[in-house]
Amino acid sequence: MPTIRVAIPAMDELDYLPATLDALTKQETFSPFEVYVCVNQPDRYWSDPALLLICQRNQQLIAYLKNYNFLTLHILDYSSLGLGWKGKQQGVGFARKALFDRILSESDSDDIIVSLDADTLVGSHYLESVVENFATHPRMNALAVPYFHPLQQDDETRVRAMLRYELYMRNYAINLLKINSPYGFTALGSAIAMRVSALRKIGNITPLQSGEDFYLVQKFCKMGGLSLFNREYVRPAGRYSDRVPFGTGPAMRAGVRGTWESYPLYPHSCFVPIREAYQHLEDLYDGNFSAKDNEFLSFLQKDNHQEDIWYTIRNNVSDFPHFKKAFHQKADGLRILQFVRAKFKQNSVEESVALYQNMTKWMSQRVPRWFTPEMSFQQMSIQQMDSLRLLLFNEEQTLRKFYPIN
Repeated sequence: MPTIRVAIPAMDELDYLPATLDALTKQETFSPFEVYVCVNQPDRYWSDPALLLICQRNQQLIAYLKNYNFLTLHILDYSSLGLGWKGKQQGVGFARKALFDRILSESDSDDIIVSLDADTLVGSHYLESVVENFATHPRMNALAVPYFHPLQQDDETRVRAMLRYELYMRNYAINLLKINSPYGFTALGSAIAMRVSALRKIGNITPLQSGEDFYLVQKFCKMGGLSLFNREYVRPAGRYSDRVPFGTGPAMRAGVRGTWESYPLYPHSCFVPIREAYQHLEDLYDGNFSAKDNEFLSFLQKDNHQEDIWYTIRNNVSDFPHFKKAFHQKADGLRILQFVRAKFKQNSVEESVALYQNMTKWMSQRVPRWFTPEMSFQQMSIQQMDSLRLLLFNEEQTLRKFYPIN
């Protein structure tokens, strides 16, 4: 029976981590599990009066964890004076790397790593659902777990920002899943599980100050064996944060200021050239289709600074399946996002119009009668925004079920 290794980075999380640990104590599972917490911050915070409180609160958290007797708990101290991050080595990506390094050093290949955040709650059957999922699908190497942000009604501005950000994420994911893109995942550090053997095979996580979760899941996607569906989902907190350049926290801060330019609701038309490129892959392999006839292929060609990258790939593979795999290695999730952003800039659409058009295309019979393209999110009540989120959540869940584990 595999051991579950729960990995949690924590910086100034004394207000949130106890609830997450409490949720883990209530797990109903036959599988043994251990919890690893990396308490961390840059070492320079100790000499900065404006940041010293984070160090002190981290020390309080370490003391709390040392006296916590309800779980098998491992504390990684990257916080105490002299032990914090040095130079450019700092941030959640390095904390996850430290956690994974420790886990890899003492785990069997069939053990399972569950990545969480310190502010993420899970139901009592979450760990068991992950174990069952891997046991049921032997070819599965990693899992991008479904998520759903709980709404904290104490702050209407925060609730609206959280809902708007989640609509952005779900709209983007559904667009990709609808065109059968292999990169239709949503990467949240609090919503990833993986086999130890798979993490070893891809060479561990690439430590970055932010975005490390996206590149980790993309690595698994390229390796093969990624799944997007699990019967239990995680519930990360939606809160303001400026610790990382992008992600949920910075998005919410931007949303509160009314600056959603970096998180637009893309219309489905931005994804049509990608779908058409997928449909012409066999023709491209046979030499019967020119990259110049497709916006996405032309974008990739220009991005790779080669006259004909597909000719080069054709000459280095033995058959179409290998060509298709090589294509998706080039046309990965990052390139897709870059293309969609560029296309949206050429012909932007109002956010409510884009979402209305997409939902009418995807679920015409379920679009609420009150929702019209002229209705802005500012005009909607929280309940109305939440009802749109729930519709997208259910649609995404259905699509996740049918995502192939390649």
